[in-house]
Amino acid sequence: MSPFETFASGFLDVAIQISLALLCLAFLLTVVRTVVGPTLPDRVLALDMLVGTVIGFIAVIGVATDFYLYIDIAITLGLVGFLATVALARFIQNRGAAGDQTIAEEVKAAVARNRRVK
Repeated sequence: MSPFETFASGFLDVAIQISLALLCLAFLLTVVRTVVGPTLPDRVLALDMLVGTVIGFIAVIGVATDFYLYIDIAITLGLVGFLATVALARFIQNRGAAGDQTIAEEVKAAVARNRRVK
């Protein structure tokens, strides 16, 4: 084994360990954001970030084990995660953001104000 191959192998091992540590940190911070919120869009964004972090984990494990089928799984998870994010965004759009008044509540409030004015 040449010195270059030894260096490259050692460098790859260190890069894998650093990336796994950073992904763990990102995962923990994202879980905190998912639990804390405070609004529904914050939670949806945090769930999308969790999907991205898991894709990173899968990719790093695929590189570490030289089993590159994991990369295909990560791509598939990315597509499914994108579709889930779009579906949740449509749900929020139709429902209204958490804490926001719906249109019906706004109309009721406006009618009540008009009655008090007259």
